[in-house]
Amino acid sequence: MTNGKISSYRDLKVWQFAIDLSVVCYEVTRTFPREEIYGLTSQIRRSSASVAANIAEGYGRENRGSFAQFLKIAQGSLKELETHLIIAGRVGLLDTSALNRMLGQCDETGKMLGALIRSVQRRKADG
Repeated sequence: MTNGKISSYRDLKVWQFAIDLSVVCYEVTRTFPREEIYGLTSQIRRSSASVAANIAEGYGRENRGSFAQFLKIAQGSLKELETHLIIAGRVGLLDTSALNRMLGQCDETGKMLGALIRSVQRRKADG
């Protein structure tokens, strides 16, 4: 970031938060049983990576409307991730402490995504 100006999707705080969340998801799922490699392990990793990937892809699009749409897709992936995490907690793959910490990260990322979507849509409407 140069002089506080966003010059890349990597400068977006929400993208940075999404990357951090994905890293935590990869770390936590390393402890899952081997038989879950194609189940919850894969689903959690895929949906967590999708959040950051869709933010980046949308940023690279030529117009704000596309960016807003990809941010909404990222939001959907985040909700998918939350669902997989809750299931992992309920079946005993995640302890309550880890689950609550990760859901808190999801909430924070979701709030940031929502704010960015509103900002992009306002700018689209303004010009």
